[in-house]
Amino acid sequence: MTNGHALAPLDISLESVTPSASSARRPLDLEPAVPASARGVRLRAAPRWIRRTVGPLLLLLLWQVLSATGVLHPEVLASPGTIARAGSDLIADGTLLSAMGTSLRRVAVGLVLGGVAGTALALVSGLSRLGEHLVDASVQMLRAVPRVGLIPLFIIWLGIGEAPKVALIALGVAFHLYLNVYAGIRGIDAQLVEAGDSLGLRRWGLIRHVVLPGALPGAMTGLRYSLATAWLALVFGESVNADAGIGFLMNQAREFFRTDVIIVCLAVHAFLGLAADAIVRVLERLLLQWRPTLTGQ
Repeated sequence: MTNGHALAPLDISLESVTPSASSARRPLDLEPAVPASARGVRLRAAPRWIRRTVGPLLLLLLWQVLSATGVLHPEVLASPGTIARAGSDLIADGTLLSAMGTSLRRVAVGLVLGGVAGTALALVSGLSRLGEHLVDASVQMLRAVPRVGLIPLFIIWLGIGEAPKVALIALGVAFHLYLNVYAGIRGIDAQLVEAGDSLGLRRWGLIRHVVLPGALPGAMTGLRYSLATAWLALVFGESVNADAGIGFLMNQAREFFRTDVIIVCLAVHAFLGLAADAIVRVLERLLLQWRPTLTGQ
């Protein structure tokens, strides 16, 4: 009793404090929040080769639809189905594989000859001021000459056999490698050369440990350009009195208006070019592990 008034007892039951069993067992219906960046990660979770094939597959689908609806006439451009059957027939009788083997041999020989010549000229011009005066101007003039215009001279000088075809490929390869290797050598930081001098490296030591590693990224870029140019030069080279090769098949199909065979040969060119570029990418990852690069997000 306080001040003459009795305190009323508190009527608090256990049920009013403790939640019911049903409400305790019921989970909360909450939806987890997913940030926008996480959604982008989900889209990029698919393998890279799948993401890279989405665009070409959509293009093929559109092509097939236009052919089936008559928008694209077969004499103008064959449908993907017709092209697939033509490719299957060429593979079955061995014509396409034989042509690929001949073309690959020509590209390989031209790539080796042009690669050695272009790299050697770039080293002479990039490492020596006198070499630059003697070599660079001549290379730049020859690079400006249309290579197709050199075909008649190559036929007169080298005949009509394999030599002019290989020479045309080697010429295009040499120019690309020369430009990129030369730019890579001249783009080396002068402080690296000074550091090599302070460490006691002589000229050949500088070339081995400073110049060549510094020029290697440019050489890899030049190799990728050279491979693309080699396949382009192959088409022109195989138009010169050729009796085998992918270019020969294309010229033969042109005479009979076989657009399906022409597209098959173009697809083979594209596939071989993509495979060669993939090989160079692997070489870049192996040889340029020391160089940090931006891979994209």
